[in-house]
Amino acid sequence: MRSLSELISLHGKRALITGAATGIGKAVAYRFAEAGATLDLVDIDGERLQGVKDELSLFEVEITCHTVDLGEKEELDALWVALKGREPDILMNNAGIYPLKSFLDTDEAFLEHVMQINLNAVFWMCQHMVRRRLNVGGVIINVGSIEALLPFKEDLAHYTISKAGVLAFTRTLAKEYGRRGFRVNAILPGGILTQGVKNTAKEILHFNFGLIKSGLDFRSRLPLGRFGRPDEVALMALVLASDLSSYVQGALIPVDGGFLST
Repeated sequence: MRSLSELISLHGKRALITGAATGIGKAVAYRFAEAGATLDLVDIDGERLQGVKDELSLFEVEITCHTVDLGEKEELDALWVALKGREPDILMNNAGIYPLKSFLDTDEAFLEHVMQINLNAVFWMCQHMVRRRLNVGGVIINVGSIEALLPFKEDLAHYTISKAGVLAFTRTLAKEYGRRGFRVNAILPGGILTQGVKNTAKEILHFNFGLIKSGLDFRSRLPLGRFGRPDEVALMALVLASDLSSYVQGALIPVDGGFLST
């Protein structure tokens, strides 16, 4: 029987994390580096990404930054060209956007942009991963949202359908490629206090007082009575990335303080 320290270790593994410059992605990068993984960090914000790399230097692991707009497939494809010969063992599709817009005001360009980043990029990243590692397998962790199962916030219909697609896609890959050595699961964060959530809260306060009550209602429904921290999602990602979850497949795991249970 392997020891707990061996099971949780990512030494000798290479992990690619999208949306790694802030929030959940940054927290995942920290925990993966702490576990000994070599990191490829991807984000559209190259300056912040470099800052994350500098912060993680204390772990003495190899870290490479890639400034990529995942909404542009050409850039995404170019990333995997750059990764040739050093493909990741672990792919964490974390990048996503959640701009507020009324369903009735949503136009084609807006919807397409959200879908490109939240769903299409996940599809293409996974396709590259599976093609490159078809004979050896790997770990894929997709980030969904509790909104895909229980829509709560207003003005996020576009976001909800993009994340619902991620969940269906996760289970499809788990079924089709499990026997090829791929472990594919999804995390469903909810009520996580990231910088993006804070920025959205400021927007609500300034422009939409009707959503303030929704925010208060959301918190009141949390059985733990508080919002979550990005690190609490990162810890679950570490479990799924490591051999601690060697028999977990096609799972949709809420990290939401119990919101879905109420």
